[in-house]
Amino acid sequence: MPSHRETASEDGTAPGPVVVMDTDDLAVPDRFGWWNDMVGQEVMPVSIRSPHARRFRGRVEAVGLPHSQVAAFGFSALTAHRSPAHIRRADPENYFLVLVREGVVRLEQAREVACLGSGDMALFSSSRPLGCDFLDNGGSVRLTLLRLPRALLPLADGRADRLLAEPLPGTSGSGALLGPYLTSLPEAAHTAGPAELARLGAIGVDLAASLLATRIGDQQSLPAETRRTALLARISAFIDSHLGDPLLDPAAVAAHHHISVRTLHHLFQGEPESVAATIRRRRLERCHAELTEPGPRHRTIGETALRWGFRHPADFSRAFRRMYGVSPSEVRATVR
Repeated sequence: MPSHRETASEDGTAPGPVVVMDTDDLAVPDRFGWWNDMVGQEVMPVSIRSPHARRFRGRVEAVGLPHSQVAAFGFSALTAHRSPAHIRRADPENYFLVLVREGVVRLEQAREVACLGSGDMALFSSSRPLGCDFLDNGGSVRLTLLRLPRALLPLADGRADRLLAEPLPGTSGSGALLGPYLTSLPEAAHTAGPAELARLGAIGVDLAASLLATRIGDQQSLPAETRRTALLARISAFIDSHLGDPLLDPAAVAAHHHISVRTLHHLFQGEPESVAATIRRRRLERCHAELTEPGPRHRTIGETALRWGFRHPADFSRAFRRMYGVSPSEVRATVR
């Protein structure tokens, strides 16, 4: 019986980049042994034990990226151990950044111990002995792993090893972007084309590298392109969270990120649109989404425009018609 299935591409004609593997495809007695083998192949060889071995359940949704991988796991509680013997037999020389989404994880490596709960992140390596306790607290363990090949991570001389089994900040800087990225990527990958998926993969690696470099105070060792990608991701998130502010403009974006307006425009030279065009498009998209919502209308068109940062109704109507070819009132009338 097949133990994995590849999702179809957007046109339904060929396998896509997302591979789903589920123990529900197997007979109950075979599930735990299969899970052990799968982890050894997809992550790294380890020894695992579980109080739920006889009724084990697990599912993984893995996104293959050009130079890395993001995999969302859900499984019954277990303990995993990687010994020096495992490392001698096979070492893929990978780092893994783990984001805990549900449950409690106790991670021990390099004489450090991290106890992680929902929303916490940490780094571990395939090249050091490792102990992991995945505790369910009454439910399944859910986590996401970002695989980072050692040769790919732009931190020389094994400097990332300083951060093994250390809780990483997930509420500020690159960490605040990396958590949502890891959570949303498997779903986004179902419809992403190869070029977009490659870009998303590069963003994830750059965000992780920026997070780790900041943690050890070594940002200047990162390549300029890595720093640029991480800064653009932070700027994009800032724009999204401040679209309703009518004062949001390139000057405000530059000031918040402690760069000049000229530097900001230079950053966007390689992007499909300028900073101001990005802000305007995203505001219009929010307005369009709100105007096409079914059900009772709690806001007028003018209130919707103001809610998303347009101070002048006439300017909003002209920009909306240029983008969508119809007026805001025509869109709303069509929905009704």
